[in-house]
Parts: sequence; structure tokens; C-alpha cells
Amino acid sequence: MAKTSSVEKNNKRRKMVANAAAKRKALKAIVMDQSLPLEERFRAQLKLSAMPRNGARTRIRNRCEVTGRPRAFYRKLGMSRIALRELGSLGMIPGLVKSSW
Repeated sequence: MAKTSSVEKNNKRRKMVANAAAKRKALKAIVMDQSLPLEERFRAQLKLSAMPRNGARTRIRNRCEVTGRPRAFYRKLGMSRIALRELGSLGMIPGLVKSSW
């Protein structure tokens, strides 16, 4: 089980990303538009860099929904390999059979 503070920190980042997504997208569009004057693009770049870093989408860490484990994460299922195996062994995931040979 992951530390509760780590999981909560990641959840806080998800909320910040959701709140700042539109503003970040607009500023990035201004910065990347080559037809605009250099001064205007530079001002947009300064505004973008002044925004909180935790509002950036790349700061979000994929974590298991069951345990909070940050590694060995399956995106399609939203859980780690360990939680998947435990739930599969208990028969809680339909169609999943633990293999043995």
C-alpha cells in the first residue's frame, strides 16, 4: 500500500490539471503561433511559466486504483500487476484465469 500522502498529492495534481487545462492550451497556442509578433509570444511564455508546475499534465503519476502502487501499472485496467493477480485469484475479475504449468 502506498503512502496516503503520495496518493493525495497525485489526486491534487489531477484537479489542478483539470482546472488549468484550458488556460494552458490557449497560452501554448499563442506561443507556438509563428504569425504573431515575438513580444506577444514572449509574454504568453512568461505567463505560462508563471503558472504552477503541478498544473502540468506530465506531473501526474499513474497509480493503482486499489493499492496506490506507482509501478507495474496497467493503463487499460487502472491497477497494478499485483492487485490484478490478487483480484484474479479471488475470482473477482471475469474471464481472468491464473495460469500454471
